[in-house]
Amino acid sequence: MRVRNKPWADDFIKENEKYIVTEPENWIGKWSQRFEKEQPIHIEIGTGKGQFIVEMAKRHPEVNFLGIEIQKTVIAIALKKVVEADLPNLQLVHTDGAGVDTFFGKHEIDTVYLNFSDPWPKSRHAKRRLTSPTFLDSYKTILKEDSPVVFKTDNRGLFEYSVVTFNNYGMYFDMLSLDLHNSDYMEDNVETEYEHKFSSKGPIYKIVAYFNKKED
Repeated sequence: MRVRNKPWADDFIKENEKYIVTEPENWIGKWSQRFEKEQPIHIEIGTGKGQFIVEMAKRHPEVNFLGIEIQKTVIAIALKKVVEADLPNLQLVHTDGAGVDTFFGKHEIDTVYLNFSDPWPKSRHAKRRLTSPTFLDSYKTILKEDSPVVFKTDNRGLFEYSVVTFNNYGMYFDMLSLDLHNSDYMEDNVETEYEHKFSSKGPIYKIVAYFNKKED
């Protein structure tokens, strides 16, 4: 869903370049320099208004987080949260999440989060889904070995599609939940704004999958 344009968004982004990157191709292979410490980097593709990525950064100071969002107004709203939190392990990236391998180096990333992505329900739009084979190609390139893709959705069709594409790609499933909020996995769950609002209307599905078999 598109958010109405906010006239203050451009100026606010320019005023807070400390917290947000607008030309990510300039940072390929150098993302650790955006942070105070060199730590594992986790990215969220489609960070929305920022609730998930801010809370994750608060809970995990040992990890550096990047939230990627294409909609300017939406990322400006997220930026307000980031500025207020002022965390040394959190940055935003204003860009399209497609082609992440063009602005992250090979094996530069430790985890990819896909939270409530656009399901693109029409068959002719399947290639736009963030769990389509083309996107999986790019995640495999940027992820370190033994690093996961963590996926959540409330859309049954997208969940089923993703199970099939992950399996056909040869990925290994570490966790698959058909009803996350009524499972044993809820203790460590961090909600997005969307999840908080709509989880009462139906089940939340979650997958944690690896391109290489996870070592025990």
